[in-house]
Amino acid sequence: MRLAGRQTLVTGGTRGLGWEIARLFWREGASLIVVARDAQELDRLREVLPPASGQMFDAVCADLSSEAGLQSVIEQMERRGGVEVLVNNAAMQGPIGKVWECDWRAWEATVKLDLFAPVQLCRAAVPAMLRRGRGSIINLSGGGATGPRENFSAYASAKTALVRFTENLAVEVKSHGIRVNALAPGAMNTSMMRETVSAGPDRAGADYQRALQTTQKDSSATAQRAAELCLFLASDESAGLTGRLLSAVWDPWQSLADHIGEIENSDLYTLRRIVPKDRGKEWEKC
Repeated sequence: MRLAGRQTLVTGGTRGLGWEIARLFWREGASLIVVARDAQELDRLREVLPPASGQMFDAVCADLSSEAGLQSVIEQMERRGGVEVLVNNAAMQGPIGKVWECDWRAWEATVKLDLFAPVQLCRAAVPAMLRRGRGSIINLSGGGATGPRENFSAYASAKTALVRFTENLAVEVKSHGIRVNALAPGAMNTSMMRETVSAGPDRAGADYQRALQTTQKDSSATAQRAAELCLFLASDESAGLTGRLLSAVWDPWQSLADHIGEIENSDLYTLRRIVPKDRGKEWEKC
């Protein structure tokens, strides 16, 4: 089992992708701390996990947008002696519409949950990883991190910042055996996607039609593929791969173990500025 004995924290672990990650990691031998806001959903997850010898499961019912909620998660990590794997999956869609028309408090709350909470959990998790000399952090990216996402400015801004933070933290901890990567899961039929449909085409804009199509089909295969990429990044299979943003849908991540040396010395799978020469244009300097 690829995560045997590893203490693992998964946020947003009772729905959608988080549900798939928690169950897959459990099957691969991880001891889990699962965070969610719904106590009944946490109980349901506990009930479906098969019996396992030596593995621990702790449920933390907490709202990560609050200081009290974050503190309860951090305290549970400390009781476990820290974690070796951290999966920052919890997120919210936030206000939909033109930025000047959005409720500012809702915009601010989105950035707090989608950016500040993962950063705080990373800060809390790193010291124990430093003591162990190893660890893996996986931050969930999303639509808007690599290009504009009209009418979803709070979500897109927070996720873009989270990807840049991922790159930054990866550099800071690389020499200590800790890897930090971002994962773009792809479009799935989740509550956030249904929020987009409910917003309608006037508010959601171009995203509305894609969301409508996604909610009309089964996206379980996409979620499973994203969970498997998360497992790859958490396990020793991806040793040496850090500071990258990988798409579960579009990138050939199953074969990346054979190319880690090439990736390490390049800017592949990172956020970078594009200049004219990158597109074959040689414009004169001013």
